[in-house]
Amino acid sequence: MSEILIRNAEGLVTMNAARAEIAGGDVLIRGGVIAAVGQGLQVPGAQVIEATGCVVTPGLVNTHHHLYQTLTRAVPGGQDALLFGWLKTLYPIWARFGPEEMFVSAQVGLAELALSGCSMTSDHLYLFPNGSRLDDTIAAAGEVGLRFHPTRGAMSIGESDGGLPPDSLVETEHSILEDCIRVVDSFHNSKEGAMVRVGLAPCSPFSVTRDLMREAALLARDKGVMLHTHLAENDEDVAYSLARFGCRPGQYAEDLGWTGDDVWHAHCVKLDAGEIDLFARSGTGVAHCPCSNCRLGSGIAPIRAMRDAGVKVGLGVDGSASNDAGNLVAEARQALLLQRVARGADAMSAREALELATLGGARVLGRSDCGSLEVGKRADIAIWDVSGIEAAGSWDRVAFLLAGPMRVRDLFVEGRQVVRDGQMMTMDLPAVVARQNRLARALMG
Repeated sequence: MSEILIRNAEGLVTMNAARAEIAGGDVLIRGGVIAAVGQGLQVPGAQVIEATGCVVTPGLVNTHHHLYQTLTRAVPGGQDALLFGWLKTLYPIWARFGPEEMFVSAQVGLAELALSGCSMTSDHLYLFPNGSRLDDTIAAAGEVGLRFHPTRGAMSIGESDGGLPPDSLVETEHSILEDCIRVVDSFHNSKEGAMVRVGLAPCSPFSVTRDLMREAALLARDKGVMLHTHLAENDEDVAYSLARFGCRPGQYAEDLGWTGDDVWHAHCVKLDAGEIDLFARSGTGVAHCPCSNCRLGSGIAPIRAMRDAGVKVGLGVDGSASNDAGNLVAEARQALLLQRVARGADAMSAREALELATLGGARVLGRSDCGSLEVGKRADIAIWDVSGIEAAGSWDRVAFLLAGPMRVRDLFVEGRQVVRDGQMMTMDLPAVVARQNRLARALMG
């Protein structure tokens, strides 16, 4: 059985119960699992990865993305719009996607995440034009090598029925539920160490019916999979819920069975105190997407209040049409900055933001086997070179979100090296980027 020893880290951030940090720390990987953590480990015959001048952390975890959107970054007409106007600009473009666009955009998005130290990501795919399937993104994740939590999203209310998306992008609710069963049965793995777990994710309150939300919740619990959707993203979102359903988003979610430790909601920028308490009591998770929330002018999510109440919170980069990047380090830094803007300079520390990006995300996704560097946990490990100019003069190298690299040096997922010396090891990235740009130019035409 092959062994890999990462040794002599300037700082090893365990994210264990004591949040221990080990100076001169070592980690031993054996068979895709962490076999030892400590100092001065001696393992004859192991492959040695020197981490001198580096900080070693758990791999970062992304709890909300729309990978297909890497093909529609910085689209004119959507650059300066609020959420609903932005969607109306992009829906007609997305309607022209097919399986190739879904596959290649997922490859690019996953590689971008990997280069920012992300070892595990969810994805919310809610439109399936021209024969596209969730299978396309799952195949891409298998090639790139990240741990993947794809969710089978859906839209069922088109413009003719008072919804936001064009009729060409919606599906019948019967076909949605049938395909949900297919993808869960085909791909979901509930075992510890699983590389693929599938969730169910009707897109949002303004694009699906209450009946579909209820049926999806029942199906998910029957199958033992998690539930995900967008909720309370901005003022328009809340106004729609009040006008259409006569209640706030939190009440809408609770009424339909969309609270619990098997549920996580994206954004939640506009949750009020009662809704925060509901999420804390029910164990409902939140995917906080600070950069996207800024880009769309949605506001600052009350993450400090959520954390203080005991809500599970992770980070999400959201789609690259509303971010326009997929860098999880940038997301963590933005999270701490926004909480400080809203609540003061002591509202969130660099270490707490890093916790959101690692252990917090793993908890939101229900992965007790990931998110920390402890014996028995999966070997998802990021190595950050803090010897460069970004950290020059830093007194606290572990606080690299304040002064440090935005790109990972090395990344291991299930003990397999996905990034080495800042380069992808599992794919020909320049060739994939060139293919992506050709597809983008075709969509422009």
